Amino acid sequence: MAVLAAEKPRLYITNSALHNPTGATLSLQTAHQLLNAAAAHSMTIVEDDILADFEPEPSPRLAALDGLGHVILIGSFSKTLSASLRCGYIAARADWIEDLIDLQIATGFGGPGAFAAEALTHVLKGGVYRKHVEDLRSRLTRARRVTADKLRRIGIEPWLMPRGGFQLWCRLPEGCDSAAVARAALDENVVLAPGNVFSAAQSAAGMMRFNVAHCDDPRLMPALERAMER
Repeated sequence: MAVLAAEKPRLYITNSALHNPTGATLSLQTAHQLLNAAAAHSMTIVEDDILADFEPEPSPRLAALDGLGHVILIGSFSKTLSASLRCGYIAARADWIEDLIDLQIATGFGGPGAFAAEALTHVLKGGVYRKHVEDLRSRLTRARRVTADKLRRIGIEPWLMPRGGFQLWCRLPEGCDSAAVARAALDENVVLAPGNVFSAAQSAAGMMRFNVAHCDDPRLMPALERAMER
């Protein structure tokens, strides 16, 4: 509350579920505290729900708890279907929708296009999307477990095991700087995501985010281990 009173932010953007990069999910208690703070300080919340379909069971959503009073919910299918399918949805107060449509057209040059919208409609109406997402969740559950085991063997510990999704936010061994590790790994053509890339305060030097969907390459763990030793 002290920060809100001092800084008077107008907008707060967050992932309520499977937060990027941590993989954490908002608790009901924290959600109520956040909504009360937003109402008290006239702050609008943008709830980025792009990873919603990776959850095994739905968790609390700010938009649902708030009734869209101070929350705008946005979602997309680019993570579950294809990165090239730039098509999503938005839920907000009725009196905000027209302005949001104008903003989307102005910044997105007219929208995703008829082909993307028709392709998405076909997938959703055909009934295959649910089975596809269930298969994705199953494969990612295994990938998270396997990747976490591999990382632990070289001294890297996941901050938590997410309920779903493809991210692991991990703590490197004591004394390792993730930016230095990432630079060393580049010498072996391995691209890593150091913690401070995700930290405005630059306070995550000992952390690193891993995409478990890409961690099955046999070259990754040896290259990562060598990079930490340099």
